[in-house]
Parts: sequence; structure tokens; C-alpha cells
Amino acid sequence: MQLWVGLGNPGPQYAMNRHNIGFMALDTIAEVHDFGPVQKKFLGWLQEGRIGGSKILLLKPATFMNESGRAVGEALRFYKLGTDALTVFHDELDLAPFKVKIKQGGGTAGHNGLRSIDQHLGADFRRVRIGIGHPGHKDRVTGHVLGNYAKSEMDDLADMLGAISAESEWLAKGEDTRFMNDIALRLQD
Repeated sequence: MQLWVGLGNPGPQYAMNRHNIGFMALDTIAEVHDFGPVQKKFLGWLQEGRIGGSKILLLKPATFMNESGRAVGEALRFYKLGTDALTVFHDELDLAPFKVKIKQGGGTAGHNGLRSIDQHLGADFRRVRIGIGHPGHKDRVTGHVLGNYAKSEMDDLADMLGAISAESEWLAKGEDTRFMNDIALRLQD
């Protein structure tokens, strides 16, 4: 069993924020792979399903970004899972928009959701880093991260989310390099 966590902020006003790309990724995976109904559990929304031969739990914390670690910790403890079973989907300023990379462990790069999980569970968990690009100057970061995707970005966003869900069986199998490579191939112009 694996726990896949999407980071975002609850509420319709945040739904299309770049910071909510983790929520969007999980919603697309749940839809494409026909996951079960949403349950309110662990200070968030949980869906259960299978991808290939793997049982996957999808969790979207409802705690706001800076308290995400509480929800993730509760779910891991309940299912008696270690951080080796945890994958976190999050926005990444230091990646070009719509690029997807995987990293095991590491720092938080100022990301409040990662910082919260790190404080509750330590840093050694797998991360699916979804590029949102850097706005160029640190004074513009908050507005960029909490800003909505533009209409002109919607096709690229849909293509990337579709690629993540289509290739998620590789992620479930632990074949991270294949997952990243197949997404990149799908997104080539």
C-alpha cells in the first residue's frame, strides 16, 4: 500500500492556483484510474483505488499548506506505513512550467507544505516536483505561486496532468525514471 499526497489549499478560491497543482494531479489520477468515492479522513479528503497491481491511497490535506504534515502523519500512522510508502505531489518554482521531476528526500526550498511534512515526519520521502517556473524576482513569488493558471496555459496544464495520470503505473511500481521519461515523451511538441 502506498500513500500519495497532493499539496494544495482547500477552498474554491484556490482551486486553480499554481500552488494547488498537487491537488489537481491527484484529482486527475483518481478520475482516470476510477478511484472510489472521497472520504473525509485524516484532516483531509481520502480516496482509495488501484493502479496496476498496487493499492494506492490518495490524500488531499484540508489543513492549508502550512499544516499538511499533520494530515499526512495521521494517515501514515493509521495505516502503519513508513515514509518509504509516501509520495508527495507539489509545485516547484525551480522547474520550468509543466516539467515533472522526481526526487527522494532533500530540502524544502521554502515550500510550506514540504516544510510541515518534514517537521512531522522527516525529509526522507519521494517527491513528484511539478514545475510552475519562477517569476524572476523573489518579490513576485507569492503572487505567482498563489496566482491562477492563465487561460493560455490550460492546454499545457491538461496535457501534463493527463500524462502524469497515464504514466502513474510506473510511479506505483517504483520506476521513477521511466515515469519521468514517459511523461517527457508525451509532452514533446
